[in-house]
Amino acid sequence: MSMPSPTQIEINLTAAIVAVEEKTPLVLVTRTGADEGLPSGPFDPRTHRTLDMGLRGWVQDQTALGVGYAEQLYTFGDRGRHMTPGDTGPHIVSVGYLALTRPADEYGTRKASGAAFEPWYDFFPWEDFRDGPPALLGNVVTLLSAWAADKTAEPQRQTGSRRERLHFAFGSDREMWDEEKVLDRYELMYEAGLVEEARRDGRESALRRDNVPKFGRTMRFDHRRILATAIGRLRSKLKYRPVVFELMPGEFTLTELQRTVEAVSGRHLHKQNFRRLVEAADLVEPTGATSIATGGRPAQLFRFRREVVAERPASGLRLGSRG
Repeated sequence: MSMPSPTQIEINLTAAIVAVEEKTPLVLVTRTGADEGLPSGPFDPRTHRTLDMGLRGWVQDQTALGVGYAEQLYTFGDRGRHMTPGDTGPHIVSVGYLALTRPADEYGTRKASGAAFEPWYDFFPWEDFRDGPPALLGNVVTLLSAWAADKTAEPQRQTGSRRERLHFAFGSDREMWDEEKVLDRYELMYEAGLVEEARRDGRESALRRDNVPKFGRTMRFDHRRILATAIGRLRSKLKYRPVVFELMPGEFTLTELQRTVEAVSGRHLHKQNFRRLVEAADLVEPTGATSIATGGRPAQLFRFRREVVAERPASGLRLGSRG
């Protein structure tokens, strides 16, 4: 009995490279014509000694940016994310990374053609709660609720599971919104056919719709899914590791620090509560200098106390209730 030939698998390395500029969280995007996505490329064990080195090489080639802080996120291997009907090419397994860099304008003269930092809320407009629930969120939840109650697409026994997942991911009011559940929300929207990637991948839920709503910019392959994972990971890490300072310049005001935390978390923070939180965490120290960049009263400049990492294992900003 002959054995079937093994499926070829290609390992792809993909980086969500994040920066914050003033009040805007950014992700580095590469473009080929109208197609856009994250910097990525195949792992070649003949030239890349490690996955990390392969990732940094592809990012350098495609964006002219040298990656500093980077961590592996997750391995994505689902069928249907890269394949097209009739495709006989290798199955793609994507190893996703989160990388953080300083404000994007520091690299403006070094970026490669076709690479640019773009606002990440352009891809996930329902995730920005800084000014309250986004206007389109109600439409998203209405469509998802109809999908969850649909008895024709799947057996009724699955409907309750859908409703539970909808409640878990989106909550029932502003206070129940969990900013870390970025991937859960995107996955529900993908399964319900509410993002263009679902139609492109041939999901029945999207093909049954007359049109797919325009909820955020589309990315190639599964790159928006990888970016969702990166945003959720970063929002979580803000609370137990001082990763926010990888996004800050060497010296900054507390207002600039708060704006960066708000930009990443997608939530508004009470000014005085935030400052008490920073002081209690003992994460920063004054430099003795001031800034007049705001045009108002001179603001005290601070820097990150790097020794805090050695002082205690959980050294992030434990964000409390919404301000």
